[in-house]
Amino acid sequence: MKDKTSDSSHIYNGETYPCCASLTMGIIGGKWKAVILFHLKNGTLRYSELRKMMPTVTERTLSLQLRKLEDDGIVDRAVYHEKPPLKVEYSLSARGKTLIPLIEAIADWGDYVVSEHPK
Repeated sequence: MKDKTSDSSHIYNGETYPCCASLTMGIIGGKWKAVILFHLKNGTLRYSELRKMMPTVTERTLSLQLRKLEDDGIVDRAVYHEKPPLKVEYSLSARGKTLIPLIEAIADWGDYVVSEHPK
């Protein structure tokens, strides 16, 4: 078994990952993070707009996933207090924008699978 502290391990935000692919999936993996990033790749969205685009995600899950993406520096959150109701917008950070080609490739692959194996 390989030692976790060897040169091939990757440490990010206090977590140790066995390889770079594992680190990437740790940040954007799961059922909803890539979907969130897919919707944010074209620009800033309010929380309510994301909810409408993702009707099957629960409010709690969406909030948690957005918070994790924000903690990892992938998503920026802007809160506006000018007038009620409170306005919160989400956008890709500079680091998050570097994921756009990856997110587009993932989406393209999904389209490919559907076109090759329609039901």
